This record gives sequence, C-alpha cells and structure tokens, in this order.
Amino acid sequence: MGDMAFLDIVLFAAVAGFLILRLRSVLGRRNGAEDAERWRARPPERTMERAEQTPDNVTQFPGAPKPAEPTAETANETAGVDTTGNPELRKGIDDIRRADRDFDAAGFVGGAKAAFEMIVTAFAQGDTATLKPLLAADVFKGFETAIKERIAAKQTLETTLVGIRSAEIVGAVMEGRNALVTVRFISEQVNVTRDADGNVVDGEVAKVLRLTDQWTFQRDTGNRDPNWILVRTEEPA
Repeated sequence: MGDMAFLDIVLFAAVAGFLILRLRSVLGRRNGAEDAERWRARPPERTMERAEQTPDNVTQFPGAPKPAEPTAETANETAGVDTTGNPELRKGIDDIRRADRDFDAAGFVGGAKAAFEMIVTAFAQGDTATLKPLLAADVFKGFETAIKERIAAKQTLETTLVGIRSAEIVGAVMEGRNALVTVRFISEQVNVTRDADGNVVDGEVAKVLRLTDQWTFQRDTGNRDPNWILVRTEEPA
C-alpha cells in the first residue's frame, strides 16, 4: 500500500507540473522589471485608458474618433484649437486631418504635455533610454551630449516641474507625407545644478522660473506607426 501511495503522489506531482508549464506558456511570465518598463513608457495620464487604445510607446498622443472632413465653417470647432485670425494655422491643421483622419488637435495637446513632462524629467535624470525613442536622431544627440558633459563635470541636475501653465499649437504644416505640429509650452520649473559635493553651482533651490519653450513634433502619416517624435526645440523670440 505504501508503494501505491508513493506512486500516486508522484503521478499527481507530474500532472501539477504539466499544468503549471501549460499556464506559463499561455499566460507568459511577468516580473516587476517588465511592468515598470511598460508603464514608464506611457504618458502618466493615459494609464487608465483601455489597453487596446493605449500602445506601449509614449509618443502616441491621444486621438479621437475619426472626425468628418473639415470645412471652412467648422474648422475652428472641430480642430479643438482657436485658429481665429490665423488662416495659415487653420489650413495646416486641416491638411493634417485630411492626411490623418484620427488627428485631433485638442487631444494632441494633451499628449504633447505628457511628452514634455517625460522628456524634461528624463533629461534631468540623464535617462537616455527613455529619451531615445521620443526624439529625432539629431535632437537626441544634442540631449545626449549635454548629459555626457554634465556627467564628466560630476554634476547633477535637479528639475522640479511645478506645472505646465499653458500648451498651445502655434504651427501646423504638411511636408510631403510628414505632419509637423509646433506647440508652445509655458511652464514653471525649479532647476538646480549641484557639484559632486552637493553644492549648488547653478540655479536657486527656492526660485520658481517661468519658462517658454517651443517644440515641434513630427509624424509620418504614410506609416501605420501612430507615434510622434520631437524634431526641434527652440526658445521663442
């Protein structure tokens, strides 16, 4: 009887092992690092959306259901941005919407703000892995060079983004099949640079700066990839 009981235990253990392997093959394995990477790559305010609507790359800005073809009478309303007195901007937005029926200017601004926050934070932290897929090659090179110079000087940058006071589309144009949208950000930040000993060498810990940045994002509308990348940064005159 003892031998029979032992055989039963071995048999049950084998069955249990087989079921565990089957579950792993169907469901896959997940670990903390994988989850952290997945959520790190998304705009913070989009994590509550349905999974099928949220790709794993932050650069896809929020979209809206496909709008109707814009007309002169409805362009201002459907674009989700005030183009009154700016026919060039209105034309640019309408041209982009003809090339990309999912484009929604108001939703784009929301995604651009999330991208702005992520890029500013990643730059301060020297996180080139996060920056690289968000930036055009030449823009990334500039960011990477600045980070390397900071590291060589044994300095650290502390950036606190107090808030984005405004984000406004100020330019839109189609160049071939590439859509380019320029957004002007006005943000409040605290930026402090410290040396290796922790001493402040630039900036003030208690001083909030109001900064204006103008960023241009680009997307190839002929590509099924819905992601936008940052192709130009500048400070408005």
